[in-house]
Amino acid sequence: MILFNYVNDFSLQNEEVIANWIIKVLSKEGFECDEINYIFCDDEYLHKLNVQYLNHDTLTDIISFDNSMDKNISGDIFISTERVVENAKAFEVPFNEELQRVIIHGILHFMGYKDKTEKELQEMRKRENEAIKHLNN
Repeated sequence: MILFNYVNDFSLQNEEVIANWIIKVLSKEGFECDEINYIFCDDEYLHKLNVQYLNHDTLTDIISFDNSMDKNISGDIFISTERVVENAKAFEVPFNEELQRVIIHGILHFMGYKDKTEKELQEMRKRENEAIKHLNN
């Protein structure tokens, strides 16, 4: 089950399409969706979580809390829509494309992909791009 929650004035226009896309990405690599909660929020909300739980005093676009067990994916993914707007401008991409990237980024973390080293980041970007292509085709 994938739930979309909103603590700001943002809301997805196509929740069912996005949820089905996420499930396809998971199943393609042999994972199953248990319970995934997306929480869309603003910078202030996510900054507080970043400080409280990760001890990072910075703004970020996404924080994920993974509760997965083996191949059953479960967790909470917090997304700052303010950061997504800013990142879309900085990377010169449409908002929806950047949002899709962030949405699937958290899922990829739950599946075990990392982004701490340059090599890991390249693999993460490759996986994000593949997933986005499947959604938009």
